Formats: sequence, C-alpha cells, structure tokens
Amino acid sequence: MPSFASKLIAWHRRHGRHDLPWQTTRDPYAIWVAEIMLQQTQVATVVPYYGRFLGRFPDIAALAAAPLDEVLVQWSGLGYYLRARNLHRAAQRLVREHQGHLPRDFDAVLALPGIGRSTAAAICAFAFGARRAILDGNVKRVLTRHFGIRGYPGDKRVEAALWRKAESLLPEKHIGAYTQGLMDLGAGVCTRRRPHCSDCPLVGDCVAHSKGLTERLPAARPRKALPRRHTVMLVLQHAGEVLLERRPAAGIWGGLWCFPEAAPGEDVEIMCEQRFGARIRAAQPLPRLEHGFTHFRLTIEPQRLRVARLLSQAAEPGHVWLSVEEAKSAAVPTPVRRILASL
Repeated sequence: MPSFASKLIAWHRRHGRHDLPWQTTRDPYAIWVAEIMLQQTQVATVVPYYGRFLGRFPDIAALAAAPLDEVLVQWSGLGYYLRARNLHRAAQRLVREHQGHLPRDFDAVLALPGIGRSTAAAICAFAFGARRAILDGNVKRVLTRHFGIRGYPGDKRVEAALWRKAESLLPEKHIGAYTQGLMDLGAGVCTRRRPHCSDCPLVGDCVAHSKGLTERLPAARPRKALPRRHTVMLVLQHAGEVLLERRPAAGIWGGLWCFPEAAPGEDVEIMCEQRFGARIRAAQPLPRLEHGFTHFRLTIEPQRLRVARLLSQAAEPGHVWLSVEEAKSAAVPTPVRRILASL
C-alpha cells in the first residue's frame, strides 16, 4: 500500500501550490523571510509584504545594515512585530558570525532569534533538502485527524506525541514536496471548519473521517476569557504636526512609534506640560477603538489635544514631531494608523 508520505507527495504534484513567490527560489534568505512572515499570518496577506520586503532588503547584508525603523516600516501592518525585530537581530548575527550566509546546520538555524523548531525545519527542508519534520498549526490538524490523536495539540504531552508521529512519517527523498504538501493539505483541504474530505488523498485511512470526528478534532483550546485592558492615546497637534513616542523594545508594539498614552482618569494637561513641555488649549475625544491581541483585548480612547504653546521646540529623546502624512509612513501599529487617517 502507498505510504502516508508517498500519497501526499503524489497529491502535491497534481494539486498543490507551485507558484508562490518563495517557491521559485532556493535562496535560503528568501525562504527564511517567507517562513517568518508566514508564522501566524495567511499566505494571501504575506505575498505583497514579501515582495516589498525583499525589494528593500535583497539579502542578509542589506537587512543587517538597515536601521530597525526601516525594517519596521516595511513590516507595518503585518502584525506580530517581534518577528521583524528578531529577523533584524538574526541578520546582524549572521553577518558577524557566518559571513552573511544562513548556515546549513539545523541547530545553527534553530539558534537564531525568532526561529523555533518547526520554522527551522521548514527553512532547512526547502533551502537545503534536509530531512526534518515540521509541525505548524496546519500540520497538527492533519496529523490529529488522520491518526485520531485526542487532546489539545498545545498541551505538552499531546504536542510531544505529534512530534514523534511527524518524524516517523518523513520520506527518504522528495522532502520539499512532502513538506509543502503537508502545508497545502492543511491550508486548503483539511481546513479548520468544513474540511473537504472528498478531495483528500489520505481519506481512505483517516480515523477522524471514518469515525465522524472531523469537527471535533483537533480538540479546542480550553476556554479562557480574554482579559481586557484600557488606555488613553494622546493625539497632540501643533503647527500641523503630531507627537509620536517610541515604544519600549519589550512588550506590545515594541520599537514602534505610537501616540503617548495616559492612564484612564489621569490629568492630561499636567502630564503634557511635565512630559512634553506642551500647554494644551483644547481637548476633543475621538472615536473609541478596539484592538485584539493573542492574550488580551485593548480598548483605546484617543483624545485630540490642541497645543497652545511648546515650552521647548526640541523634542525629548524618544519623541518626534511629524506631519500627519509623515507619521502615516513611519513604523506605526495599525490602531495608530487608523487614528492618523481620521485626523
């Protein structure tokens, strides 16, 4: 009987994706960039960012030499900005330690910032033909259903079992086609909801299909209410410009430019005079925004503040006055971009 791998490889040759921009290259750098962008982001969203990013940073040396702000500008809107910062850090390390080349050794790739076990395996498989198992969300779903593996895949015990299964299924050759086939099957056939089982090359011995468990496997994450946070964003305007503040490197939107924030109920007039040397003439509330993160939801209340006078014309370090159009093209997160568009 054909093996799991051979059926998947044959299916991929006929029905898989073959024309994605990162599939037409064996350049390890271009493959690495694609795999980082594809973490927690859909292919259709990644494609235009991928082309622009490589156009601006065509190789590891160019990425390493670029200011972080430029990297974040190219990433702006793609989300999960820690990926961009880690990509930049890793490029600089590669220039220092590997002459600007991505190493072929799996452990050396895994040691780079922002690269986990599955991502390292995908990079090595596609770039170097290495026989390594991947285990992203799509692959977990395929394996969980096909072999009837119960339990939440994020649980350490279940995940360890999935890794053992993924490694046991690796073919001796055609690792690139097999790896891409797993990704394609999970993305287009063995979908989260309403999987297209009639199109699946593995349906003949799929446990979930035979037992009517496709809607119940993989098991859902144990439900936990997301906490809510609340902040006030201060949109200071003076002489046609707005004030932006660089976020700390750690935490949400690390290293990006945002409007200054105040705690709900804080006296913003005193705060603006003490922190920014700005005397406020008028305040106007702007529409409230809701923004979701993986682990919490954030309610943003923007306040438009007209500055009557600046006590100092020079912005403090970490702050900058920009025109609205300049601010839109800076490395700002999506909610700030939405507020700027409303001004």
